[in-house]
Amino acid sequence: MKAVKTVDEYIHLFPDPQRSALETIRNTIREAAPTAEETISYGMPAYKLNGVLVYFGGFKNHCSFFPGGNALIEEFRKELNAYKTSKGTIQFPLSEPVPAGLIKRMVKAKVKKNLAKTKTRTSAKALSKKV
Repeated sequence: MKAVKTVDEYIHLFPDPQRSALETIRNTIREAAPTAEETISYGMPAYKLNGVLVYFGGFKNHCSFFPGGNALIEEFRKELNAYKTSKGTIQFPLSEPVPAGLIKRMVKAKVKKNLAKTKTRTSAKALSKKV
């Protein structure tokens, strides 16, 4: 696959139905985390907000969603039973509609986790300065 610099370039490398699914995933992430920075990382679309938020990618028969580790997959395990998962990856088949509501809930949960981590780090730094 050709190296890309933007998410638009990445998405346009794919024919439909991958392109449509990727655009749905992208729009869903942007709705759930409108202030997240959109970038390309590891050759695929990535979103950052107080650290890595999520990644996604297109493949021949599915689109993958990478929620930055396995914790979120375990948190949403019941809702993800219909999809193939592995450590840190969820595969959405192209033969089915993208589960935008599920992706939105997962992204919002990850935003909360990232913001909580930032608050914890800030509190720890403040405490260490007092000691």
